[in-house]
Amino acid sequence: MVKKGDMVYAWTTDADLAKRAECGGAVSGLLKYALENKIVDAVLAVKKGADLYDAVPTFITDPNQISTSAGSLHCGSLLQSKLIKKYFNGAKDKKIGITVKGCDLMGILEMAKRGEINRDNLLLIGVNCGGTVSPITARKMIREKYGVDPDKVTKEEIDKGQFIIEYEGGHKGIKMDDLEEEGWGRRSNCRRCVYKIPRQADLACGNWGVIGDSAGKATFVEVCSDKGADLLNKAEKAKTITTSAPDPKGVEIRSKTENAMIKLGQKWRKRDFSGIYENLWDVIAKETGRCIKCYSCIDQCPVCFPVASMLKEDSPMIRRGVIPADPMFHLRRFAHISDSCINCGQCEELCPMEIPLALFGHAIREEADRAFAPKLGSSDYSN
Repeated sequence: MVKKGDMVYAWTTDADLAKRAECGGAVSGLLKYALENKIVDAVLAVKKGADLYDAVPTFITDPNQISTSAGSLHCGSLLQSKLIKKYFNGAKDKKIGITVKGCDLMGILEMAKRGEINRDNLLLIGVNCGGTVSPITARKMIREKYGVDPDKVTKEEIDKGQFIIEYEGGHKGIKMDDLEEEGWGRRSNCRRCVYKIPRQADLACGNWGVIGDSAGKATFVEVCSDKGADLLNKAEKAKTITTSAPDPKGVEIRSKTENAMIKLGQKWRKRDFSGIYENLWDVIAKETGRCIKCYSCIDQCPVCFPVASMLKEDSPMIRRGVIPADPMFHLRRFAHISDSCINCGQCEELCPMEIPLALFGHAIREEADRAFAPKLGSSDYSN
């Protein structure tokens, strides 16, 4: 019997599911078990759409459909938290299982604080995340840097510091550091992220630390809540999931991997924020001069919704129909998210004018954290 704080290797006993899933299929197996046994009413997952660069959210109620969402899509940059509120009433009338990376989870926690999501009705399976690559960037990078037709790629993964592709005729990997020095690689917000293992989920899962004969055949699972322990125990008792004690060396490697990723994120913060605070508002004013007031930065933000109606109303400081938007439009939005930006990057990802909004929001949040966090104590998570 596992309990909160325990760590195990886990894998599914479903042979067909294991074939389609990664790392032994523990995550898919647990979600399938939860759905079969009415622990959740549905599962919100992500599956491959037209190609590897097309991540499509899917709402699953049939346990046999869980396999359609098995595996990882590193070129999918969806944020799950806003979907829960927008399409599923904030999980207020349904129990939902969901796989979350760090920014998904941070968005859920922020929205739960505001009463927009019922955290108690969510079963959260966290997955370690080293970052995602924008679909447009990924296709261009693969064509120009790898010399491969992106439509011929059959699999992509981020492993051991490389972005690796498999394609018709072979495979190729390039160090992420080298790619990013040239402007390719992960999204800018992902580079700055230091929340790599989502321990505020019920279970934190991934391949970091799975070594020896278990490598590629099992998932490293850290039990983060009583709810997560209960699910894992029930699934193992039902012989849906098998577990074993992790290799002590694997535990050490997992910790070193996390620390290395955190240091890398801190390096990118130092680089991205260097010199920005001396003239931040001047830079913001210049960059936002391209704004066409499409409202994507508001509509897709997981923490900006309370101010959305205010920013869309006509006022002397924010005039309707005026392009570019009045400075107060952006100042109000940045002020609103100054203590709660989760660095998910959705504002920047979806901005048609390519304004570095995630950089500005994160820089303001980082500045506020430095000023107030020592007085207030550590937060629930670090982004």
